Amino acid sequence: MDKPMNRIKEVLEERGIKQTWLAEKLGKSFCMVNAYVCNRRQPSLEVLFQIAEILNVDVKDLINDKK
Repeated sequence: MDKPMNRIKEVLEERGIKQTWLAEKLGKSFCMVNAYVCNRRQPSLEVLFQIAEILNVDVKDLINDKK
């Protein structure tokens, strides 16, 4: 079974945004953001809401699979 696509990764790719930019805006290391994007770690709800705000998307868009 295929691993579900990471929505944070999808939004970044759709908008041409680099992980380093998101890391800087969040005040997190690139390694931490990369772990979120690669599904090695899940952001806390607080961080998830920060990511949604920074990317100007509804937080639901980051957790719902768009299939």
